[in-house]
Amino acid sequence: MKSLPTHPLQSPEWGAFRQEWGNQVVRIDDYQITLHKLPGLPFKIGAFIKGPIPDKQMITSLAALAKKERLIFIKLEPHVKKVDGKAAIALLKSAGAVRGKTLFTPETFWIDLSETEEELMKSFHPKTRYNIRLAERKGVTVQEDNSQKAFEKYWKLTKETTKRQGFFAHTKHYHELLWKHLHINLVSEGKQPIARILTAKLKNEVLTTWMLFVYNNILYYPYGASSDTQKQVMAPNLMMWEAIRYGRANECSTFDLWGREPGKGFTKFKEGYNPEVVEFIGTWDIVYSPLYWPYRAAEWLRWKILRLKAKLKK
Repeated sequence: MKSLPTHPLQSPEWGAFRQEWGNQVVRIDDYQITLHKLPGLPFKIGAFIKGPIPDKQMITSLAALAKKERLIFIKLEPHVKKVDGKAAIALLKSAGAVRGKTLFTPETFWIDLSETEEELMKSFHPKTRYNIRLAERKGVTVQEDNSQKAFEKYWKLTKETTKRQGFFAHTKHYHELLWKHLHINLVSEGKQPIARILTAKLKNEVLTTWMLFVYNNILYYPYGASSDTQKQVMAPNLMMWEAIRYGRANECSTFDLWGREPGKGFTKFKEGYNPEVVEFIGTWDIVYSPLYWPYRAAEWLRWKILRLKAKLKK
């Protein structure tokens, strides 16, 4: 089995961000794990997200970490395709792993950026091609803008979008720290930033804003938000097309659309760009304590309350 390129969530910059956010970050060999304290209890849980293919040495190292840090369990979501993961799943099960609650969707979309623009455009759904051209005719323009003003607009639209659609989102401080470690600090060190912002405007009004990651020649689309106005000009359609062109211009081989959730409207939007569906081996919790199942019950209740609060805010 061959490992996929290292994911940005395994980057040292992401680790520094999570550490300033308040998590303990542990690096073992070439991967990192975040540790999360449980309020009022002397125990923690571990999160090992988008790491490499599990092997016996890794399982041994994780068990030692769990004993040292009093971890109830470690959640793994390996960056491993399901088609390549049969042996990895068997190893995880032999180590006491059970299917866990997902953090990332087990499927995502990939767009192959090695194809020409003409080939890519031709592969899109006819309605998607029409909407891209419509946005261009209406005067929508897309550009990279990494200014503080653009970040503030990104956050403003993110807050509006989450309230309008009724889903959970991180706080402004979380996004500020992310931007600091994945953009500002890297630029100040003379390095290429991981996080970049694209904005779609009609005249001087920002209609859509996306935060993209560029890492190991892969373009990622983790965050996006849009205004509730001027929907008829189809700014998100042009934004996706220009993001594809942006990835090609930055020598990226693949555009990872950061998740697929069947039945959701935005999944249908992504499908219009003819992406490949990629399935990973999913979420596995390696259990080290009998407190695991009471924790899972409490976790279920917590998320039910959060979703209810999000709906009530609409």
